[in-house]
Amino acid sequence: MKPSRPLYEREPELAAATQAVNALCGGQSAGGLLVFSGEAGIGKTALLGEIRAMAADRCTIWSARGGETVTSVPFHVVRQLLQPALDQFPADETRALFGDWFEITAPALGLAEPRGPQPDPQGVRDGLDYLVARLASRLSHRPLLLIVDDAHWADGESLAWLAGFTVRLSELPVLVVQAHRPQELADRKADWGPAREVESGGAAGHPAQIRVALRALTPDATAELVRAGLGDHADDPFCREVWAVTGGNPYEVVELVAKAQDRELAPVEESAGLLRELGASARGSGLVARLERLGTNANRFAWAAAVLGTEISQELAATLAGMSSAEAADCTARLRDARIVSGFDPLEFVHPLIATAVYRSIPPATRTAMHGRAAWAINQAGLGAAAASRHLLEVHPDDDQELVAQLREAAGQHLAVGAPEAARRCLERALEEPPRRGDRASLLYELGCATLLSSPPTTVQHLRAALDTPGLDDNARVDATFRLAAALAHNNQLKDAALSLAAEASRTAPGPGLMRLQAAHFLWEGM
Repeated sequence: MKPSRPLYEREPELAAATQAVNALCGGQSAGGLLVFSGEAGIGKTALLGEIRAMAADRCTIWSARGGETVTSVPFHVVRQLLQPALDQFPADETRALFGDWFEITAPALGLAEPRGPQPDPQGVRDGLDYLVARLASRLSHRPLLLIVDDAHWADGESLAWLAGFTVRLSELPVLVVQAHRPQELADRKADWGPAREVESGGAAGHPAQIRVALRALTPDATAELVRAGLGDHADDPFCREVWAVTGGNPYEVVELVAKAQDRELAPVEESAGLLRELGASARGSGLVARLERLGTNANRFAWAAAVLGTEISQELAATLAGMSSAEAADCTARLRDARIVSGFDPLEFVHPLIATAVYRSIPPATRTAMHGRAAWAINQAGLGAAAASRHLLEVHPDDDQELVAQLREAAGQHLAVGAPEAARRCLERALEEPPRRGDRASLLYELGCATLLSSPPTTVQHLRAALDTPGLDDNARVDATFRLAAALAHNNQLKDAALSLAAEASRTAPGPGLMRLQAAHFLWEGM
């Protein structure tokens, strides 16, 4: 199928996509995984747009996009993928789609309040697998295409689900197409460490897996792109300089051509010397200087939008920027004319590179204050502590006990939907505030519960610290000791597990707590 608009030197990538879509939509409805990687601005999003157009008449398409400022929001990408599809069904039919997994999985998608015990993260992922399989079967007349852009910025919970789900794709009429920046994904894996290793894109060697690395444009392709924007009279030296300034990065080429048009620059050799200055204004400090020239209000509004990151509400951005709705609308128009934002309400940045440059240009103290104000606004809107937590994580420690309480509440909400890593981040940040002396033991205990078996040595450290810190009531001490023993046993320290239980049992009064400790002690001692 011919692309709806030219994509220069992307024939191999489009051929791989055509092959995958044809396999999905053919008689066998073969699912698979298609992964595109490349540096920022290399054209991954444009390529995904072509795949969407290619499959539009033959597939049901769900899409999502990671965001640099929302990597700490659990299930953010999964919700983008599945919520629009589930919104098409009545409430009773939606519940039926989950089957027995409703109580475990629906809270992770924001479709139900958590009930019952804290769910196991693997159970939540299994429930998501079941749900997508049921949805795919309901769409039997049209196979399913899942598109995930900027997967390097997907939240860890969504990546963990995708990693497991893609292993099953050969069994389902589902094609997953991902795009990511390899270096950013590698950096995030390094931060996760061995306890949370996630392979974006599924297991290596998957029979239906195709990986394609995008490359920069050659001088010839760059010249075609320049002439498509400025006319066939653009001469070779001018086109060659565009390639030299941009390195063949398609986004930078398009931006540079647009700026040359704005300046009414003649596309000839005599103008080539001005291209480096123009190119610098499309990124980094040059972009920031261009933003500042739009005026103080527009600059402040752009900062507010960058702090919000995704699904940017004009009203909320205006609140953060401290301006009226009319001023916000004027700023939006100016930023849209300058190709910094697009859309109306919600807004989005034209390119992630712009969002990153604007966010990093905010003075640190101002950025911290804006995150604090964003958390306040989200709480005022009744969206809850979990929604505000990504902003609370960015606020500097200041002995604020209300912030400690909000982070603990957010951690509880994260645990209730099967996102212990998100809970851990909140509780670790709460410890830095720091909490009151009387609350510290309880917070350490909660942190141990959040990290339980994902990192047994860390769990042991937190639970031992909680037991050594005054403040835990008797029931919490019993549970902390029970969990400590489980973590020690998981770490192959069975003797230490038995000794810990025996020591706590010796100081526990008769009752159900003592019986629980004794039973666990007999178990680990026997093993």
